[in-house]
Amino acid sequence: MKKITFLIIFLHGIIYCQYAEINYLKVNGENISLENVLQKYIQVPSVSGNEKVAGDYIKSVCRENGLIITEFGNKNGMYNFAASIFPLSANKPNIIFLNHIDVVHENNDSKFEAYSGKIINGEVYGRGAIDNKGAAIMQLFSIVKYLNSPNSKNSKHNITFLSVSCEESQCDGGVKYVIDNYLDQLNPVVVIGEGPSELTSLIEGEFKHPIFGISLAHKRAFWLNLELSINTSGHGSITPLEYANKEMVTALNKLVKKKNKTIFNELNTSFLKTLGTHKKGFEKMILKNPKLFKPILVPQLRKQPELFALFSNTITLTNIYTDNHSYNKIPTKIGAYLDCRLLPLTNELDFLNEIKKRLKNDSIKITVVENMPKTKPSITNNIYYKNLSKAIEEKYPTSKVMPIMLPNINDLGAFRAKGIPAYASIPVYLSRDQVEGIHNKNESISISSIYDGAEVYFDFLIKIENDK
Repeated sequence: MKKITFLIIFLHGIIYCQYAEINYLKVNGENISLENVLQKYIQVPSVSGNEKVAGDYIKSVCRENGLIITEFGNKNGMYNFAASIFPLSANKPNIIFLNHIDVVHENNDSKFEAYSGKIINGEVYGRGAIDNKGAAIMQLFSIVKYLNSPNSKNSKHNITFLSVSCEESQCDGGVKYVIDNYLDQLNPVVVIGEGPSELTSLIEGEFKHPIFGISLAHKRAFWLNLELSINTSGHGSITPLEYANKEMVTALNKLVKKKNKTIFNELNTSFLKTLGTHKKGFEKMILKNPKLFKPILVPQLRKQPELFALFSNTITLTNIYTDNHSYNKIPTKIGAYLDCRLLPLTNELDFLNEIKKRLKNDSIKITVVENMPKTKPSITNNIYYKNLSKAIEEKYPTSKVMPIMLPNINDLGAFRAKGIPAYASIPVYLSRDQVEGIHNKNESISISSIYDGAEVYFDFLIKIENDK
């Protein structure tokens, strides 16, 4: 009896140690929970172009937890590093978890200070809680846990945590710099990065199962700067027949009021058809045959901007500016920013001509600020997509996984442009409020989600290593 009791206690101790092992990272010699590591990371501001201090922090966590550091720049706007289980010089096929250190500017009307990292009711608050520091902590912990598992010693792959700068501003010192100078050294066979969470919380209607998306592609950024100069009288008491502000606003109104054309392609129609398998009756029939029922389907898609963005080239007016700060002075020059997102196969010259046609003002000068390269969607018939899907479905047994395209851009496109498979997924449940909080006030993530996401990524690595 004593032997049995001892065995039970011994086995319980093993189970407890394994469980405890997944709850912390080492920081300054102490075992720190993942939420507290994230809290500290959030508390170091890292608005795009100012990543060094936050980068130093997360790099030190990587090093202390046994990962091998390779630097690819060590200054603001060009702060990038790899943290790997093997030296990159081993030249093993590399599974890369991509994340970015930078965040967007804070909101002044947030409930909490943007960099507070407050933990309230099981949620961590602050800029980057999800995008992208929260997701980075999930990735990092999965790699550290894998490093400390028996699988790592004879691993066929290297596993790398790749942190880069200025993803939010798309400057030249981030992933572009890394790929241009260090791609061969990284030797990636697949890249996993930020992407969609569970989808049904964001889509209207009822579904039979939770649905997780793995993004194979994303729309391309096509950012435009518009400028118009008209020399007129300067005093606001006399309104000229034509002046810069009036003509620009008139042109922009014509541009943004026109409905964007609906474009069906292989990826977005596949998305609708897969959604249809989770519906019933007439709704199922419509979704399973999107082109046939296009007149019915398109008005419904337009009511949900998150969905319609997958079926159109979008044009968003994000800024109108002048150098004038007076009420009674008429500026002679006005500018505007357009954030345009193009479907993968769109010809940008044709799109630019459509912009000019809509503006109906040849005096407006248009400058292309950002034009991301065209990329092909990553394939689904390889061990990386297959095992990521399996890891998600095993973590959430009632769920289904489907390939999708993202309406937003991220750094994965730079790897896809080089022909490297890249998959986007943050495999956790996020509420609509949490998703809408990204780049917004009161960004937050549930503590449970941090551990759930880390578990999926870890299981993915185990499955890859065991895949024959």
